[in-house]
Formats: sequence, structure tokens, C-alpha cells
Amino acid sequence: MDKKDYRLKGHESFTLREGWLTKGLNAVHENPTVFSENSGADALGVGTNMAKSIRYWLRTAELTEEHQREGVTLTEYGDLIFRKDPYFEDIFSLWVIHANISRNFKLATSWNIFFNNIDVTSFKREELISMMTENIINITGDTTPPERSITDDCAAILQMYTENGDAASDPEEKRTSPFSALGFLNKVDSNTFEKQHPAMDSIDPSLILYVIADKLREEEVLSIDDIVSGDNMPGKVFNLNRVSINEYLDQLQNKGYIRVNRTAGLDVVYPAHMPTTYAILEEHYERSHNA
Repeated sequence: MDKKDYRLKGHESFTLREGWLTKGLNAVHENPTVFSENSGADALGVGTNMAKSIRYWLRTAELTEEHQREGVTLTEYGDLIFRKDPYFEDIFSLWVIHANISRNFKLATSWNIFFNNIDVTSFKREELISMMTENIINITGDTTPPERSITDDCAAILQMYTENGDAASDPEEKRTSPFSALGFLNKVDSNTFEKQHPAMDSIDPSLILYVIADKLREEEVLSIDDIVSGDNMPGKVFNLNRVSINEYLDQLQNKGYIRVNRTAGLDVVYPAHMPTTYAILEEHYERSHNA
């Protein structure tokens, strides 16, 4: 089989920390060539590897894009969040960033595999590494992926999403990642973790729309099965079950965005008034600022 491009350990062993995205957005907004000198370390006030990590996370989260001549610029999403929620005080923004990272196979391969392919409720640290390795081999065609990089990626995922952090993954990581607030992982003991369904009230229905929008507009119909269990779809990205997905779809239908047909066992969704992904985010920030 042809090998599929993938990337491990782009984060330089640094989990996405509190304040990093804000720091990075500010720096890029002020100077597109910020990462040209000493990898941006001086401008960001951090070490070189940490600056490289901030650059990686900005790009992987689709907040920035890189150009050969112009340097690094904010994407339309990055510019919107920079203007509307630069300090990521709205958990909606964290969910958007999570959705972007977890669907980005090319730059965040392990994150994509963790949410799409590792379908277990409880696991031990070494089991996660084993499952990740097996999936990378099967999906990419690379029979000898670097073990250390896989181990580091798994440690970063646990540190990033475990409630109150995972000191065993990174004893020097004293700050809990803001993404631990999403409620994906619970640490049972020093070596055992449980995947959890996030609280429904923390996920705005427009996040479901954000994730399905492009595919629904392109294909003009999506099965609820696909929305629940398809790769890079809300069920996988947000670890939601079918009951929760159906509740969100009903809310989106009531708001006029989609049409749900459950007659004769169809269980499909059609677009009604389908905004662009950018407009979905823009509408949310307008609503929240006017609330």
C-alpha cells in the first residue's frame, strides 16, 4: 500500500498550555515574520523548542497559515477568534480548536487516531501506546514508526485532556492544559484512564453544525449513522453517543439549519439554511456578545 503522510511529535514534547494560543495570535498579528528569528523565542519570551511548539499548535489548530514569502498569517478563523475571544474565555473556542486539531490527520496524526480509531472506554498507558502504534502502521503503511515519538504523543494526549492533568506523563508540566476542561479523560489511578462523554451543556449545538457543515453541503445528505460513527464526524470528535447526537440534530432542525428525516428508517439529515463554517463561528460570537 502507498504510505500516507503523517506527523508525530510536532509539539516538541510540549502540551498546549494555558495562554499559548493567545500569546501566539498576538505575536503573529503584530509581526508575520515573528518565527523567522530564533524560531520566535525572543519575541514570545520562551525557549526555542517552546516557540516551535507554539507555532505548531497554532498551525495545527488552523489559527495560522504559513507562506514562503509572507511568513505566518492568521487564518479567517484565527482572525475571528483573535477579535472575538482572544483569551479563550468562551469554552466554545476551545471546542473549535479541539475539533480542528482532532480532525487534522496530516499534522496531528496521533490526536486524529485517538478520537477516530481508538474505541475503548478504559485503557492503561502502555495499552494506548500499543493501540496507537498498531493504528499508525495500519493507516499509514509505515511498518516502523518511531516508538519514542508515539510514546511522547500519547503522553501529550493524556496530559492535554485528562481532568486536572497527568503528572506521570510530564512531571514538569505544572500547568493543566485548558483542554482538560472539555471532560474527555478521567484518571482512575496512576496508570489507568477512562474516556468520558462530555457534558451536553458544554457543547453548543452549533459545534455539531460546524463539524458537519462542509460535508453536508458537499454531499447534500448525511446519514445519522455517519454523523455518529464516521471519521472526523461529531460522534467521534466529541465522543458523543447516538442519543446525544439526535438531541443536537433536533435542536439544529428547530433552528432551521438542517432537516432531519427519520421516516421509514431513513435516519438522514439534509441541509436547510446552511451557513459556512466561518459564519457558524461568527454567529456564535455575535450571540454570546449580545447575550
